Amino acid sequence: MASTGPATFRLDVVTPRRQVVSEQVTAVVVPGSEGYFGVLPEHIPFITTLKAGALTYWKGKEEHHVAVIRGYAEVRGDRVNILADAAEAAEEIDVARVERARERAERRLAEWASGSTTVDFARAQAALQRALARLEAAGKSH
Repeated sequence: MASTGPATFRLDVVTPRRQVVSEQVTAVVVPGSEGYFGVLPEHIPFITTLKAGALTYWKGKEEHHVAVIRGYAEVRGDRVNILADAAEAAEEIDVARVERARERAERRLAEWASGSTTVDFARAQAALQRALARLEAAGKSH
């Protein structure tokens, strides 16, 4: 009888400050720089960069969400390593605080577009992307 392979694989999400996730999971969907990609057990190995977004993983039917802010993903048949600049589990996100950060970033981008200030466009855009990724992860968990 042929083996169907492992039903789970190890998912580790780490930042320079801490380990956010270390779990045996059945599937994960990750915000790659070229678009979201999904991984199941025994996936073909590859390495890619990440963009800000919501990472979703499953432990059976149980769904979990993590906001990740840029970094790298290493996919191997038995594990997925996410090395993120920042990451936060959905249940840790202070939605009211993130909404204020989003509004601030949008205001700065509007000021930049009107030419009325010397706003650092790249910095304001990155702040908006971070806020949107965190809101996406928090919104999926509620």
